[in-house]
Amino acid sequence: MRANRCVRVCARLILLVIVTAAALLAPPPPLFAADAPLTDAEPPATVPAVGRTWPVGSHPRVLRGWEPPATVYGPGHRGVDLAAPAGTPVRAVARGRVAFAGRVAGRGVVSVDLTATGDPPLRTTYEPVTASVEEGEEVEPGEVIGTVDASGSHCAATCVHWGLRRGETYANPLSLLPPWLLHRGPSRLLPLA
Repeated sequence: MRANRCVRVCARLILLVIVTAAALLAPPPPLFAADAPLTDAEPPATVPAVGRTWPVGSHPRVLRGWEPPATVYGPGHRGVDLAAPAGTPVRAVARGRVAFAGRVAGRGVVSVDLTATGDPPLRTTYEPVTASVEEGEEVEPGEVIGTVDASGSHCAATCVHWGLRRGETYANPLSLLPPWLLHRGPSRLLPLA
């Protein structure tokens, strides 16, 4: 009897270790849905995970996420807001060509058409940004394209609005980031036995 009880306890402990290890090693759920259609008739934009860096910092806090509108002209949030103090360097998330660098409605904006992402190409936008690049300039992932403006932010605290679209269809810019970059967090040490 005692041997059977010991076997059952050991089996339960082994099962607990396996389940715990599987839970710790599994990728976390996504922060936001990768893409959502603007209408039932319109398919979501195809977004390859070509990003190699966050636009600001190493893993900034998302102040407001992607909230696609129910209709093309409906209310929503067509990008994500990333916490960043004024003066923070803003970086290109992927290789591309600067499509626009200037002011729109009083805010500094930089738009980059991403290389090898189809026709029309995916376009990222960053605002409010004081541009350090010019239209037509080629940029590499991680290259500084400007700094966060002190004014023009629509957030309560200073932030960068990061947008993504293909043609006229908006998509979630977080979907550009591969899982290893999107979900990177602190390292976890697992027991050996």
